Amino acid sequence: MAGSVYPVSEEWAQRAFIDRAKYEEMYRRSVEDPDGFWSEEARSRIDWIKPFTRVKNTTFGPPEVSIKWFEDGSLNLAANCIDRHLGTRGDQVAIIWEGDDPAEHKSITYRELASEVGRFSNVLKERGVRKGDRVTIYLPMIPEAAYAMLACAHRRHPLGGVRRLLAGITRRPHQ
Repeated sequence: MAGSVYPVSEEWAQRAFIDRAKYEEMYRRSVEDPDGFWSEEARSRIDWIKPFTRVKNTTFGPPEVSIKWFEDGSLNLAANCIDRHLGTRGDQVAIIWEGDDPAEHKSITYRELASEVGRFSNVLKERGVRKGDRVTIYLPMIPEAAYAMLACAHRRHPLGGVRRLLAGITRRPHQ
């Protein structure tokens, strides 16, 4: 396996988002102008609530090692995973889930994901979970685990950060 090269079929190459020349140009720019490159990538691929003004802030001098990206910006993970896709890609598949049994699988569109996240958020609210509460999610690798995590972070259903929620739903008010 080591050293083997497997050529990309023409069909796959035509469907690729970038070709070798584009990749090499992007790589060159990322090395020559990392702040400019990552600023452009972050602004074009992520919706920001408060745009960042500094791409990275790094310190490598012992004993302090610190790496911070886009530290003065603010974004919502759930909105970037769901909302930004609803208008143009709502019926496209957002999650492909496969169970332990190969016969068990599910494709979930962005629209279905938004609906399930909203439903799960309402369940949490009905159970008394409020912004600032600690929530832990203890679920197997099933679509509902993603729904639960996104429900805790979604701005339309703002419940606060994911902290503690065990199998059933328990509530522990923020101290």
